[in-house]
This record gives sequence, structure tokens and C-alpha cells, in this order.
Amino acid sequence: MEAPKSETLPPPPSVINAIRAGFDTVTVHLTAILLPLALDLFLWLGPRLNVEKVTMVYLKMYREMAGNLNLPSEPVQQFLKMATAFWQDFNLFSALSTFPIGISSLLRGLQPADNPLGAPYLLKITSTGGMLGWMFLFILAGWLVGAVYFRWVASLALPQGQKVSLSALFQSLSLSALYMVLLFVIGMPLMLFLFMMFAISPILGQGLFLFLGFISIWVVVPLYFAGHGIFLRGQNLFSSIISGIRLARFTLPTSSLFVLLALVINTGLNYLWSIPKSNSWMLAVGIFGHAFITTALLAASFIYYRDTTIWLQIVFDKLKAGAAPRRV
Repeated sequence: MEAPKSETLPPPPSVINAIRAGFDTVTVHLTAILLPLALDLFLWLGPRLNVEKVTMVYLKMYREMAGNLNLPSEPVQQFLKMATAFWQDFNLFSALSTFPIGISSLLRGLQPADNPLGAPYLLKITSTGGMLGWMFLFILAGWLVGAVYFRWVASLALPQGQKVSLSALFQSLSLSALYMVLLFVIGMPLMLFLFMMFAISPILGQGLFLFLGFISIWVVVPLYFAGHGIFLRGQNLFSSIISGIRLARFTLPTSSLFVLLALVINTGLNYLWSIPKSNSWMLAVGIFGHAFITTALLAASFIYYRDTTIWLQIVFDKLKAGAAPRRV
């Protein structure tokens, strides 16, 4: 009598199908793009909050410190030139677009100096305390509105009748705060060290940058999916992070492909959306396109996370029951 054949494991969810499902979902629920659409319209047509006077003081201090340390003058001058141009056009209202939980913005990077209505009304901040205070309020508001936005889009990936818990809003705020702490504790010193390496030797700086890029492959995927369990599975902060690490550990090739495709689609189309000048009404088309694409990709990420989590559970159950690995 022949022994029964072991059941093969199912294939992982398709990345392309998840992205397609995300676009289809947002096409049906087009109101989901309203928040990113409203934010970019405000940054484009609304007033601007300028902090140039505050930042110029610190750039002057940096110039003096670089002179005292005898740092190479050319890299220092290039940095000062870029920093001066950036802060002259920087709009503090762009802090409303936050990460990792937040609303994506096309104009956060463009920082338009004008619009079809003319020069925007300019508000100036002249003190460090004022700049930090307003930035804190804007970041907090960005986290709150971003949590509502994520909850809204995540609900589209859930079965009909199932809702995202309101506790997800609090847990997502905790996740954003944790990311902010990690940014200051790890990210800022790392960026400062990287800048010093570039100042000492461009070759050393490029080598360190490539090394960090390689390491980031193992970090980006868990970070990308760290908050999805909060909205889709009602998990707390740490359980959601562990679920993101678990998903990345067992599905790194396909999950990395999803993150890479989402990044390429979003970044590539942003160049297209940014072609119209800021004083042309055609930029409204780019703003609408950006809002639609980013929302569709966010919905796709929730769909991919949902399907992959279900698939992992099926695989683990079958492995426990003695299923044979699927041969490719």
C-alpha cells in the first residue's frame, strides 16, 4: 500500500496582483485621496512659514566652527550654499507631512516659491523656540491626521463589515514617536559621521554610503511593514513591529520586490508630476496624480501585508502537519 503524498505548500502572494488590487481599490473609493490632495493644495496655494532668519544664525556658527577645525573649504562652501538655498525656500508647514505614519506630499520636496495666484503670503519665524514649537505642533498634527489617513486606507483592505479599531490611532502615534527617537539617537549621529567622512575624503564617504545602502536592505522591509499590523490586525506597537520583522524574515525576496517597485513607481512618477511650473495650474494635475498614486500604493501595501500574513499562517500550519516544500 502506497503512503499518501504530502501536500505541497502554496506559492506566496503575487506582488503585481497586490499592486493592481491597490489601484483598483482606490479607483472605486476615490475619496481616499482627499487628505493628501488637500495637504498639497494647502502647501501650494496657502501661506508659507519661513525660518530663514533662525537657520542663518546656525549656518554662520557652522562656518566659524569649520574654520576653527581647518576643514577643507570647498566641501564646506558647497554645503553652506546648498543649505542657504534650501532654507530660503523652506516652508515649515511641510512638517505636516510626516513619516512613517503620515500623509505623503509632492510639494514637500519642491517647496514652490509662487503659485498661479501670485506670491504667497509669507510668515516669518525669528526665534529658535518659535521654530521648534511650531515644528513640534505640525509634526504632532501630521501624525494624528496621518493615522486617520492610514486607518481610512487600511479599512479598504479589510473584509466588508470589519473595521479598524480606534486604538490603532494611539498605537500609530506611539510608533511614530519611537521612529522619531530612533532618528535622533541613531540617524542624526550617523548622518553627521557620514558628512564628516565626505568632508575628509569623498572616497571614504562614498564607501560608507554604499555600505549603509547594503545594510538598509535588511532594515527597510521590516520598517516599511512595522505599522501594518496595528491597522489590519489590531496589534499593539511592539507586536506589530515583531510581525513586520517576521514577515520580512520569511518573505524577504518578494517583500523587498514590493517595496522596491513601490519606491520606483512613486519616485519615477513624482518627476512627471513635478514637470509643470509652480505658477501654472497644470501643477494641479500633478498634485492629483501624486495623491492617487501614493494612496493606491499604500492600499496595495495593506493588501500585500494581509495576503502574505494569511499565506504565512497557512504555510506554518502545513509545515506542522508535515507538508512537503513546494518545488519551483
